[in-house]
Amino acid sequence: MMDPLTEVLRSVRLTGGVFLDARFTAPWCVFTKLDCEDCKPFLATPTQMIAYHFILDGTLLVTVEGEPTIKVCAGEILLLPRNNAHTLASAPGLEPKNARELIQPSADGGLARIFHGGGGEAVHIVCGFLASEDLHNPLIATLPGILKVDVRQGASRDWVEAAVRFAAGELTEGRLASSSVMSRLSELLFVEAVRNYSATLGAQQAGWLKGLADPQVGRALALIHHHPGAPWSAEALAREVALSRSAFVDRFTTLVGMPPIRYLTVWRLQTAKLNLRETRTTIAQLAHSVGYESEEAFSRAFKREFGQPPARWRAQQSMA
Repeated sequence: MMDPLTEVLRSVRLTGGVFLDARFTAPWCVFTKLDCEDCKPFLATPTQMIAYHFILDGTLLVTVEGEPTIKVCAGEILLLPRNNAHTLASAPGLEPKNARELIQPSADGGLARIFHGGGGEAVHIVCGFLASEDLHNPLIATLPGILKVDVRQGASRDWVEAAVRFAAGELTEGRLASSSVMSRLSELLFVEAVRNYSATLGAQQAGWLKGLADPQVGRALALIHHHPGAPWSAEALAREVALSRSAFVDRFTTLVGMPPIRYLTVWRLQTAKLNLRETRTTIAQLAHSVGYESEEAFSRAFKREFGQPPARWRAQQSMA
């Protein structure tokens, strides 16, 4: 069985693409934020957007308001899980220019480009995105404003770096607008970054990922994820993890950010949504599989969470 982190990452259902080839020479400084228009060739109505920059050559500084400035080097990938506006620069203290004013659209429909700077040390960046039409996910809200992953580390380093360089080269030549390779690559980048980040969490940091590391709360999350259709109650989950009901609810809510039964409801509906998209299971069967006694009760809960009944949502997905 998959662990909760793997299952939630799978449920995010990210679409990926690369939209910009940026080359800078020191001194330089730009201010930027991913826009829906950047995703439009790949996804019509993105609800969540994650910007990423793959540093092919050189070194730069990245600043997001409220976060410490970080240094990013060639072979590293910067992800912004909540698509914060951010500043990229060759050195601190430089006046930023709006990156959008520097973009040069490709005349042949290929990758847009930026060439900017003072002629000094060079930096080459490929800019991309991960996006989803899903609004609610327990993972993304818990991530920091900036995540950095070194693709030179870990078992997937060769595949990641080769795939990004290949995709950037193809896009530069106008041969590849989007592909299953880019979507898979985008998901892999996100998984690598999240796993690296989860390994660095300190003992005093709270959040969904921290909940996974807690013996009692992590066990409860695993039970919910592996058996979403079981008749769970706060009392039943507390017994499974050997805590009193009140102690369990307090601990779960503190770490995860919502009470256990609310989390159970959210995960049941996310599981249902994934199955509506990927299988032809009837809505009545699906309702039962995720713990609802009737199709009507499931439909009401689904509409409250996602704004429309499951049958209509599934029909829209099939037309997309």
